Amino acid sequence: MSGKGTKVFKYKQVLVVRGDLEMSAGKLAAQVAHGAVLAAEKARSTKKEWFQGWIGEGQKKVVVKVPGKPELIRLRDQAKELGLPAEVVEDAGLTELPPGTLTVLGIGPGPSELVDKLTGRLPLLR
Repeated sequence: MSGKGTKVFKYKQVLVVRGDLEMSAGKLAAQVAHGAVLAAEKARSTKKEWFQGWIGEGQKKVVVKVPGKPELIRLRDQAKELGLPAEVVEDAGLTELPPGTLTVLGIGPGPSELVDKLTGRLPLLR
């Protein structure tokens, strides 16, 4: 704990949402949840130490946004280059979006400093 009473997390997961898609609040929540699970499962199978550390300290998650699909794909590729678990959610097309629409990128869990190098400048989803 720091002097201000805020916990310092060694690990985090970031969920990156496309800002150009019109999704209801429920649809958005479901897509972010899909991204969190997909990326966490990837980390559990490929980066066990990171996954266990993240689980043990409370599973910090941050939700940010990018303007559109090109930025989402670029971030996915950069995450993989950095060795971070990264998974993109592809919508099934059963409700609001066409089948195959890429909606969310889940990055991590991974070391907070490494994740921040990639996502630290992105605006929070509001």
